Amino acid sequence: MPPGSRLGEASLRIREGAAAYDETLVAAALRGIDRNPQVGALRSPDCTRDPRRRLASGAPGAHYVGVGTVLTDIGRRAGGLPAADLVERDDHLRTLDHLAEGLPNGGAVVLVSGEAGVGKTALVRRFCAGRRERVLWGGCDALFTPRPLGPLLEIAEAAGGELGRLLETAARPHEVVGALVRAVAAGGPTVLVVEDVHWADEATLDVLRLLARAVGEIPALVVVTYRDDELDPQHPLRTVLGELRPRSTTHRLEVEPLSPAGVGALAGASGRDAAAVHRATAGNPFFVVEVLAAEAEIIPPTVRDAVLGRAARLSREARRVLDAVAVTPPHAGVWLLEAIAGDATDHLDECVSAGMLTEVSGGLAFRHELARRAIDEALPPRRRVLLHRAALAALAARTTGVRDLARLAHHAEAAGDAEAVLRYAPAAALHAGSVGAQREAVAQYARALRWADGQPAEQRADLWESLAQAQYVTDEMHDATDALDNALTLRRELGDASGEGAVLCALSRTLWCAGRRAEAIATSDAALHVLESVPPGPHLAMAYSSAGHVALNEEDMTGAVSWAQRALDVAESIGHTPVVVHALNTLGTVDLLHGGGTERLDRSLALAEQAGLDEQVGRAYIHLSWGITRTRSYDLASRLDEGVEACGHRGLEVWRLYLLVARARADLDRGRWAEAADTAAEVLRYARSVPLLRILALCIIGVVRARRGDPERWAPLDEAESLLQPDDGLQALTPVARARAEAAWLEGHGPDAVVAATERALDLAVQRRSGWTSGELLLWRRLAGADDAVPAHLAGPYPLALHGDWAAAATAWTALGCPYDAALATSQVDDAEVARSALEELQRIGARPAGAIVSRALRQRGVREIPRGPRPTTRANPAQLTARELGVLELVVQGLPNSEIAARLFLSTKTVDKHVSATLRKLGARSRSEASAAAVRRGIVQLDQLS
Repeated sequence: MPPGSRLGEASLRIREGAAAYDETLVAAALRGIDRNPQVGALRSPDCTRDPRRRLASGAPGAHYVGVGTVLTDIGRRAGGLPAADLVERDDHLRTLDHLAEGLPNGGAVVLVSGEAGVGKTALVRRFCAGRRERVLWGGCDALFTPRPLGPLLEIAEAAGGELGRLLETAARPHEVVGALVRAVAAGGPTVLVVEDVHWADEATLDVLRLLARAVGEIPALVVVTYRDDELDPQHPLRTVLGELRPRSTTHRLEVEPLSPAGVGALAGASGRDAAAVHRATAGNPFFVVEVLAAEAEIIPPTVRDAVLGRAARLSREARRVLDAVAVTPPHAGVWLLEAIAGDATDHLDECVSAGMLTEVSGGLAFRHELARRAIDEALPPRRRVLLHRAALAALAARTTGVRDLARLAHHAEAAGDAEAVLRYAPAAALHAGSVGAQREAVAQYARALRWADGQPAEQRADLWESLAQAQYVTDEMHDATDALDNALTLRRELGDASGEGAVLCALSRTLWCAGRRAEAIATSDAALHVLESVPPGPHLAMAYSSAGHVALNEEDMTGAVSWAQRALDVAESIGHTPVVVHALNTLGTVDLLHGGGTERLDRSLALAEQAGLDEQVGRAYIHLSWGITRTRSYDLASRLDEGVEACGHRGLEVWRLYLLVARARADLDRGRWAEAADTAAEVLRYARSVPLLRILALCIIGVVRARRGDPERWAPLDEAESLLQPDDGLQALTPVARARAEAAWLEGHGPDAVVAATERALDLAVQRRSGWTSGELLLWRRLAGADDAVPAHLAGPYPLALHGDWAAAATAWTALGCPYDAALATSQVDDAEVARSALEELQRIGARPAGAIVSRALRQRGVREIPRGPRPTTRANPAQLTARELGVLELVVQGLPNSEIAARLFLSTKTVDKHVSATLRKLGARSRSEASAAAVRRGIVQLDQLS
């Protein structure tokens, strides 16, 4: 706190240090100590150590007084008083200390969870106090709509340099992470704290996701706190937590409420009934402290009453300060308080001395968000509006620092200032979208529309269209459709044919994603009809390209090429890059689906990246993934991971989920079944309004279960079938048909069941001349005993198999990296010994039902000494590792080299090499680190059981 900031004479003198120590002055500052709300937190009976005095010491980390803790720098300055400890948090502190000691060897992420008020911040601040490592701290906002990259802005203030300069621009999450990594590398071991990430915007979550991947290579301990009781199933933080779970550099600390004994330790000095306090508070430390701070002997019925009771003991001027801080979450700078509360800021020290406020980096804040809300909710409506107006005026008039559009929009709405809302909320939405915080963009556009009544129709139409685009990106297709309907009505009222056509194009795309195929096609036709009645321009070019996209989704490749080429011709003639990108994407996708290269898709992607067309970047990766999985071009599989990263950086949630489900399909084809099922399950957790995503993920899970002989294999397949619509096309019909056909064959059903499962999809596939789809469906029918004619348009290994050249088909599948398909083809070869090798391969990869079918066929052919498959102990673990392989894997997870593993197990290094290679193959891993992560994630190895 800078000099002259009115923290009070006592705090200023204390900051001067022990040499200027004045007993009389301190005694004055400590008046009312008997009512000190923190006195119950002391394990020592010495009640003369006021933790609030630590506030003004100016030492690193000296800006917080946490629940149940005393920071003791001032105690040391004032005569070496002994330190007090956090109650029941010693184990957590030891864990954090241990991780910090290992920073020279690489960093880690610590996820600190617990309910509101349980003391997460107190724990982390105690850990950070007095550390030799640099500490950088940022907190997420409790605003209705958080600031994009809010905590990083705070961290940048302390770190400065490149990171600060970068955040003044519309930096992407991966750019922010790069700057953070360089800042840590330059500054040495660092503790990086990000608080309250349950409030984090999407861009901040992307930064954390990317930072977690890099943290093992830098000396940074990233400590993340969040409320686990505020995460609903769709909360975006759950995605991040799911990604972090398998990492060896990720650790979790769950902060539990206090036990009755812990509450007793706090309540002892107050003379209160500890058992009654524990019953009333359930051991929540914040509630405990507030109850103990109440003057009355009775326990207040709510924490709100306790907070308000303490606030009522303040002077009128101090209460004005408290009110001003309450309306400016998460904290208020002194300059802002002076603008809002004026001379009342002379009483800042009274608020601090009463334990209501504490100093944080950047200003003053309540000790806990629950306390701030209690004060805010108690404000008379008129008083609250006036305070927000004052805050808005002060923030709008400030000319220094980065303009905080999200905070301006927040105060504008709370102040009831429609003009200011419409000035700041759309600007805040644009900024949020530019850094990948798409959900925050949705919230800001919705905020603007709440205040747009009476505004010109064109302005309202623009807002509805912008909202729809943000909702489309965040997988809110039904809401996006409603928003576009509103925009369409306004464009028609305005007689704006060009604008109407543009809205119809966007609506067609959104309807298709929402599973409303017939409406999407009709709307695309309507867009063409409207736009062909006006002079040619960008909207007409986009309508042509959208028609090409519709045809592509219908797998009408001739129509797709025709429309996309018309769009490209118009767009290139007028120099309109967005349509050039869109049309090239469609043309490049047709190339890839028909066995061509990726040249046009790559050009579309490069142009989209250069022009900042995020949605088109995502579309390029989706269509790459479609071509890769359709044609089994797994030499390009790294592009799937590349796409997941790119879409995650840009906040493109639907696109990211499409890439994930494509990666799951690739893992399924390549024999990585556990990974395929895990990834598909992740897609199911987060896919909301796009039925195709759920269909694809459900089918992958059903096929994995069917191939392994797991129970409940039909449940996901039945659910997928229930999502189909009568007019669905190949993209939805094919995965359901092929999955149900395979499951039926594996259960021994005859050709009738398999034919029934595939008939509708096969008819359409043949009509569309889809070589890969037709071939796959025909193959399952052939294996089940059907005798279909073989069309000429088939692609891949399918014509080889269907014409009876099973050995050549097996070779082709092997070359494509598809071991299950290769084994099935091999099992059909006339040579019994070759078929035996197929059985061994099926047993190796855990395909028990298919292995049983092949085994029966071999017996019928008179083959004896049929392999019996892995032992029960081998089948008991998810990867079907042998006991020896499991022992080797445990040592690999511990990081031991093969030579040391050989010494420990009394094996030759060559033998260990073979076991490691076999283990990696069974886990579908490309490296030892991937194998370790997979083993922990799948529960094959328990870290806490390793010696």
